[in-house]
Amino acid sequence: MDISALPARERILLTAHELFYADGIRATGIDRVIAASGVTKVTFYRHFPSKDDLVRAFLDHRHGVWMAWFVDALGRRDAQQRIAQGQALPVLADVMAEWFADPVFRGCAFINSVVEVGASVAGAADIAREHKREMVEVIAGLLPDGPQRMAIAQAAALGVDGTIVKAQMGDAALAREAVDDLRRLLDALVALR
Repeated sequence: MDISALPARERILLTAHELFYADGIRATGIDRVIAASGVTKVTFYRHFPSKDDLVRAFLDHRHGVWMAWFVDALGRRDAQQRIAQGQALPVLADVMAEWFADPVFRGCAFINSVVEVGASVAGAADIAREHKREMVEVIAGLLPDGPQRMAIAQAAALGVDGTIVKAQMGDAALAREAVDDLRRLLDALVALR
């Protein structure tokens, strides 16, 4: 996508999104973001007074992009129709398999950011926690009402996070193995209801 015609702030943010996700937050310097986005230092610092500000904006942006994709991917698999049958939760494994097949997959930006910057970027961990909370809410929406709904959704989300980390550590074969592990976990969670 050609971003050269976009406003400067958007170009900076989209460039940071690509570089931070692909190469990591610490490994990506501000000068590289400035050069790749085609703005001047003055323009960059007018929009983002510090790298921490850019990191928080990146995480907010990534949250919106990823959650929109996640909800759409679930919807494309008729998850809502499967809820009544109690079979929507296993769809999560198919969604993860789709994501892992993306050539730019590099794990969860939120897990990665907490590992990379932890508490050193004020607010970053809060954004990551909010992202994970919202993910649990979406997963809970795949489950019929019941006393264990949130507990099962939280366990499934933890399983998803573990699957992401395992897929990130290896090649396509390990990613397939991670998805198979997730399928078994989700089947067990469905049986608990």
